Amino acid sequence: MSRIGKYPVEVPADVQVALAGRVLTAKGKLGELALVLTDNVDAEVEGNKVTITPRDNSSPARMMWGTTRANVANMVKGVSDGYAKSMEITGTGYRASVQGANLVINLGFSHDVVYPIPTGIKVTCERPTAIKVQGVDKRLVGQVCAEIRAWRPPEPYKGKGVKFEGEQILRKEGKKK
Repeated sequence: MSRIGKYPVEVPADVQVALAGRVLTAKGKLGELALVLTDNVDAEVEGNKVTITPRDNSSPARMMWGTTRANVANMVKGVSDGYAKSMEITGTGYRASVQGANLVINLGFSHDVVYPIPTGIKVTCERPTAIKVQGVDKRLVGQVCAEIRAWRPPEPYKGKGVKFEGEQILRKEGKKK
């Protein structure tokens, strides 16, 4: 039995959740998200709660029970509060700036990295070495951060690169004389 799936998702007063066929939509002050339900689970909206139930007792149905419930909870939180991740750039001459609809990052390559910001995502740079990614969709915010980090992940000797705020980099000792 799923430990997460059996709890209903509480819907705040400023969020409307509707079920039309197999599509569950959540609309709030920050935007609107939709989730297509799989054939293994059913959803029921009653009052300010969304309940997810498996269709049968098979293993795939029980796996999707908790996953779908977590996705619905992420949708509801996203349209009401939103998600944000902060990143830090460490290294001499490494910097970032937002120019129009692009994030321009200088990471020590012979050229600047130009990353087009996807729709539904807001990227800000408070300092040249700080990037903040905000959005409604938790998956999309994490994907954008992973793509930015993939250009120059932090290396273990000097710690140079792009890392998440508060992330601990395992440092290694350099060569001994």
